[in-house]
Amino acid sequence: MSRLTILCVASYFKGTRFIEECRHQGCRVFLLTRPELADLPWPRECLEEIFFLPEVVSRDEAIQAVSFLARNHELDRIVPLDDYDVELAAAMREHLRLPGMGDTTARFFRDKLAMRVQCRQAGICCPRFEHVLHHGRLHRFMEEVPGPWVLKPRSEAGAVGIRRVQDAPAFWNLVETLADQQSHFLLEEFVTGPVFHVDSLVWEGEVVFAAPHGYLKPPFEVWNHGGVFGTRTVGPGSPLRGELLEANRRVLDAMGLVRGATHAEFIRSDMDGRLHFLEVAARVGGAHIDDLVEACTGVNLWQEWARIELASARGEAYRPPGARQDDGGLLICLSRQEKPDLAGFDAPEVVWRLDKTHHAGLILSSPDSQRVESLFPDYVQRFERDFLAVCPPTDKPLA
Repeated sequence: MSRLTILCVASYFKGTRFIEECRHQGCRVFLLTRPELADLPWPRECLEEIFFLPEVVSRDEAIQAVSFLARNHELDRIVPLDDYDVELAAAMREHLRLPGMGDTTARFFRDKLAMRVQCRQAGICCPRFEHVLHHGRLHRFMEEVPGPWVLKPRSEAGAVGIRRVQDAPAFWNLVETLADQQSHFLLEEFVTGPVFHVDSLVWEGEVVFAAPHGYLKPPFEVWNHGGVFGTRTVGPGSPLRGELLEANRRVLDAMGLVRGATHAEFIRSDMDGRLHFLEVAARVGGAHIDDLVEACTGVNLWQEWARIELASARGEAYRPPGARQDDGGLLICLSRQEKPDLAGFDAPEVVWRLDKTHHAGLILSSPDSQRVESLFPDYVQRFERDFLAVCPPTDKPLA
């Protein structure tokens, strides 16, 4: 069998383990990324070549560039490494007629309106919403659904660009500022409660691995008001674990994902106690969630995603790895210090520390859930006291 040729598309620096696994399995790997990422530590020894496209190019120009590349290199797969690349990679596949997720399915993993409509049609619980389109319907929505609400861009990642709206006058003032971009937003009821995420691997339409965790604070709150970003394992002893895994399975079934890695988020409503679907992405979770999953299960999501893609391309079976079920937690925050000193966080359960200027971060992992339970809240308080800095929200997602 000839060597497979994989094109990875990345708007952010991530996915190095994906690239390394493809190379380890004998593939030729090309990377398409942005010029400003050129000097970052990509595994260049694993790459045939790196191509650069400015962020401002149109989709048609990007497709033309990849088509030019395909004149001399027979591409077998195009894989987006970041949320913002999912739709572009789908358009490239459609144009070159390559296997993988096409435009229609990609919308379910990028367009918050499309994924909500799909879930509602499948009978999956989600917050009530209305497309910012027909003004009469919006008036009725605000009369029927008490405020506050959240105004969400349809195609941003995570909490980026989401704004809380207190009342109808405030909403209409915001809508006026959106001008012709109004239809790119949706209005949704503001549901309060703890937020959870499930990170999965899918093979031939079946979820073959899933790891559920619960955020310390809702990402929307951390993004807009600052604080320590944290997430904790939802262990086998929790009845919530089964609910999250089932909700995640139903969502991925509804979206029609055939294979790949996913990150889905749910909120347990303070009002009705039910799990409500928030969003799903066809990618590995950001903000070092992949490192937490690996620390607690032994499964590297990037590496397994590469194995899934290559098994499909070769017509082979994919066998998911065996996984531990250790307890764990992740903490990250902006730091007042350029190089925060984490030496005092010396419990043997600390298995990873973040090495990034003006950031503090660590991961706890242990088969003894009581140890994690005792350490985690103490470490949160110490992060808040010793390191935490707060900056205004930006329009960039957590990497």
